[in-house]
Amino acid sequence: MNAPLPFDREALRRAAGEIVANVTELAARGWTPATSSNFSRRIDAHHAAITVSGRDKGRLSDADIMVVDLEGQPVATEHRPSAETLLHTQLYKRYPEVGCILHTHSQNQTIASRLFAGAGQMRLDGYELLKAFRGNDTHEAEVIVPVLPNSQDMHTLAAQVDCLLDRQPMWGYLIDGHGLYAWGTDMAEARRHLEAFEFLIGCELELRKLQR
Repeated sequence: MNAPLPFDREALRRAAGEIVANVTELAARGWTPATSSNFSRRIDAHHAAITVSGRDKGRLSDADIMVVDLEGQPVATEHRPSAETLLHTQLYKRYPEVGCILHTHSQNQTIASRLFAGAGQMRLDGYELLKAFRGNDTHEAEVIVPVLPNSQDMHTLAAQVDCLLDRQPMWGYLIDGHGLYAWGTDMAEARRHLEAFEFLIGCELELRKLQR
């Protein structure tokens, strides 16, 4: 007799369906080139559903979604999760209210990560769309998007993210030459944050062109 799963199979099914539907749309926008990017959805207090490593995100199926615990270890599967799984699970561990994390590699995000790497951050202020971020209710808000040095050492990156989270509230960050991490309480909020970041980053890049 098979041992019972430590998570609800139906919760995994719902999370997988949600990830597949939303990520297919993001991939159609060109934000997940060459099997890049990774996406996850919390399924309970101790587990998250996450995309399997190396999959084409425009062609995902439920079989391409696996379960990890909040230490980033695979649960009841032979699949291998993304190398960046720790960057997801650290947020789930730290914030019980975080329910979804989206990591994309759009051209805007990647260019901005290189352009602002030296400053270590990108400053967004004065935009009406800043109200898209949870907790902001005015265009007069300022949102700082940290830009972290890229590293293949996920423990180092996760430690750097933790230091930032200790200092300031935030809903996303860039990694130099890499892409954007954005999150929210559920898929809808995470997508709202992701799309707001993408739009505002694009605005900043266009402004720089016009100001030359």
